[in-house]
Amino acid sequence: MNTQVLIAGAGPTGLTLAIDLARRGVGVRIVDKAEEFFAGSRGDGIQPRTLEVFEDLGVLDAVLAQGAPQAPLLIHVDGQFVMERRMSQWREPSAEVPHPNPWVLAQADTERVLRERLAEFGVRVESGTALVEFSGDADAVTATLEHAGTRETVRVDYLVGADGGRSTVRKTLGIAFEGSTDESIRMLLGDVRADVLDHSVGYWFSDSSAPMDGIALMPLPGGRRFQFATGLDTDSGTDIAVLQEHITRRSHRDDIILSELTWSTVWRPNVRLAQRYRVGRVFLAGDAAHVHPPTGGQGLNTGVQDAFNLGWKLEVALRDPSAASEALLDTYETERRTTAARVLGLSSELLDRTVKGDPDAMDREGTHQLDISYRTEAGAGLRAGDRAPDAPLTDANGKTVRMFELFAGPHATLLLFGPDTDGHDVPPIALDTKVVRILAPGSEPGTGEFTDSNGHAQHAYSAASGTRVYVRPDGYIGFIDDSGHDGQGIRQG
Repeated sequence: MNTQVLIAGAGPTGLTLAIDLARRGVGVRIVDKAEEFFAGSRGDGIQPRTLEVFEDLGVLDAVLAQGAPQAPLLIHVDGQFVMERRMSQWREPSAEVPHPNPWVLAQADTERVLRERLAEFGVRVESGTALVEFSGDADAVTATLEHAGTRETVRVDYLVGADGGRSTVRKTLGIAFEGSTDESIRMLLGDVRADVLDHSVGYWFSDSSAPMDGIALMPLPGGRRFQFATGLDTDSGTDIAVLQEHITRRSHRDDIILSELTWSTVWRPNVRLAQRYRVGRVFLAGDAAHVHPPTGGQGLNTGVQDAFNLGWKLEVALRDPSAASEALLDTYETERRTTAARVLGLSSELLDRTVKGDPDAMDREGTHQLDISYRTEAGAGLRAGDRAPDAPLTDANGKTVRMFELFAGPHATLLLFGPDTDGHDVPPIALDTKVVRILAPGSEPGTGEFTDSNGHAQHAYSAASGTRVYVRPDGYIGFIDDSGHDGQGIRQG
């Protein structure tokens, strides 16, 4: 298959986009200049909206099986246990939100799960392959790749730069990366073993003279590793001897022996947003477009959703090149840059609160990214641009079916409420669309027609007869049309 989309960068963003395109039958290549895959935890917090995306992509079961909920944190001051805290309040699943709680999985493991899923579509990451240069014209992008000293020239329909904060793609395009790096804050991060500690919980060690200035050790699923984090006054080395000195001094214990350091770095708050996300046939996504403080666990999750927003739009443009598809591609920047700006503001606020010692800074539902909306008009209830919630339904054969199962891509979904059929044509968009009818109480269900499990549409969707709702492949509502009937369109029950 000819390559239609070239992705530079094989982190979570690039891998998500590659999976979405590959399952759509789009010819895709994904390259990464690193010779070896990343081995550390880094972005280990997976937010609820990302779990929904992973369900759609077919990787949720693996992520849940290999990850774990956030562990409780045991607070120690001057070497003595003081109290237990949780990073966020546990929330019960509901019909509308089946995955309401963050999940923990080391970024290296998340990437491995995504690579394995991508391989099921016959696509593999080309490691040690750097994007050297590229140029675009009205019809395509010509890119030069280098591997082991050998150069290759490829011509593709679109290029996506998911190549991180130092993005070659962004720099080549000359796009400003607006923001700042705070040199006054430094953190030493790393992944280590500490076998004497209970791996089912996390630890905070500090002194009573500065209880908020300490060391965190949070357990990572799938072994005996902990993620190590502590603040620094000055630049520091990152080898295991440095981490050991910190833990021995702050814990007031000499039995916590660190071993098997797999990754470490000195981190500074870097908050930046690309001025543009698109130039012609070239796009930016993930850290190439926005970099976040780690507070709130937003970086990886925002990048994954960039990719999920862009994939189906690229398919439309490839299927039906037109002014309409060009306008659709423009909505990628409109929707995702606005979202990134809001999320950057939230991450920065949480960082400021954390630095000031607010112990509840991380427990914010806004970090779950379930409230992200692309709506352009105000109003009550669900509107075009909102995330379409899940809901249980029962088909004509009495089988329970979830809305998310109906929405699962790569198709779009048209929900028809009531028995009326006049004027319910599928929207003129170059994507496969599944049509689902939701019947009101007392209606006669037929083949392929659905009512909810209690015989009425009150779990998450309720609408006047004749209403139609178009749900985009990324799970957001494309439009709501009540076809001239009374009522307020669709609303959450």
